[in-house]
Amino acid sequence: MATSGSLNITAAMVDPALLDLPWDLPLEIWPDDTIAALPKGISRHIVRFVNLSGYVIAIKETSEELARREYDMLRTLQKMEVPCVEPVAVISNRTDEDGQPLEAVLVTRHLKFSLPYRALFSQALRPDTATRLVDALALLLVRLHIIGFFWGDVSLSNTLFRRDAGSFAAYLVDAETGKLYPGGGLSNGQRENDVEIARVNIAGELMDLEAGGRVEEGLDPVEVSERIVARYRVLWTELTGWEVFPRNERWRINQRVDRLNELGFDIDELAIKTDETGTQVRIQPKVVDAGHHSRRLLRLTGIDAQENQARRLLNDLDSYRATFGRDGHDEEAVAHEWVAQVFEPVVRAIPRDLKGKLEPAEVFHQLLEHRWFMSQKQSRDVPLAEAVAAYIDDILRHRRDEATVLNPPTGVISLPDAAELLDDDDDWRSKV
Repeated sequence: MATSGSLNITAAMVDPALLDLPWDLPLEIWPDDTIAALPKGISRHIVRFVNLSGYVIAIKETSEELARREYDMLRTLQKMEVPCVEPVAVISNRTDEDGQPLEAVLVTRHLKFSLPYRALFSQALRPDTATRLVDALALLLVRLHIIGFFWGDVSLSNTLFRRDAGSFAAYLVDAETGKLYPGGGLSNGQRENDVEIARVNIAGELMDLEAGGRVEEGLDPVEVSERIVARYRVLWTELTGWEVFPRNERWRINQRVDRLNELGFDIDELAIKTDETGTQVRIQPKVVDAGHHSRRLLRLTGIDAQENQARRLLNDLDSYRATFGRDGHDEEAVAHEWVAQVFEPVVRAIPRDLKGKLEPAEVFHQLLEHRWFMSQKQSRDVPLAEAVAAYIDDILRHRRDEATVLNPPTGVISLPDAAELLDDDDDWRSKV
């Protein structure tokens, strides 16, 4: 706890620059030269983005009790490696120049390269984009329920999205209504309540866009919102459900583990039971961690990426190993070679003024897709260097920055047609 005059700041580490902000003013009238113009979602509270010490923070006015509760909850979720925004501080005991009390604020760090759902389309929301957003939110909700977290206000507005190799990765933004039940977990009723809240909120958010003419023809808000229910239940069953099979089909145990790994989850143990006759086997996994591919990529290469990005980079690493006859070599040595010979040269080739467009791992994924398109179109194997130059000039240069999207504050992100790429499971090397 740090105190400046009558101002109270609760933070793990206090950035001295926080003290220079105009805390004696209500957040809604902070001067324009203080505000960072980033797109933001719908919120029941006043929220402002501010540049601070080379990064961007989000400031939300609320009651001191709610601010402290959410700050503590976000810190707990971070320790549990749940995708969420990083809490920075709670600032209370604010007063204006006349000594009148002002609301406390929660300060979080803006998630770099993330966007609210309203900023992820140009003129109108496409059905496939809406579907991918809902799928990402369903996966986040399953992850939260597995650790025993009841959200209570599941919505697209309370989520930030980062591009993840043709899909999206969802991050929890607002934990104000959340509650953690780490011991006994959630009941089926609590889980279904969260899913129903998600369905209703998503339908309302998409209907709001529809009323404003912001969705493409053919997008049915109710149908899209129903998808989160179906997607959630499929994921939940796969991650936690019992599977029964004949005893002589024990290969299904490894198959179940492989499916869970493919979804991005690691397991701690398998509950295995046989029936009284010994002819059937029942298995149920205990899922412990999401991020299977991300952890493997980080271990092999030191590259920190989203799950689908990591899967795509690992696929390219495998292709590199096969192409250059490295199958019998040490895995970590080959990974180090791939980073030095393939990944890092691509990242270094991105001009300095374009580095804020996308994360390096997303750039690499999109480059592979663009190279495949070029190879298909020209009926030849396009060299990597040629593909890099074409991708920079034809695609990347025309994107708006997503590290910190500026101007207009509630604006939209333009997606060039050529950036509508294939699914991340496609590997250009296998198609040339």
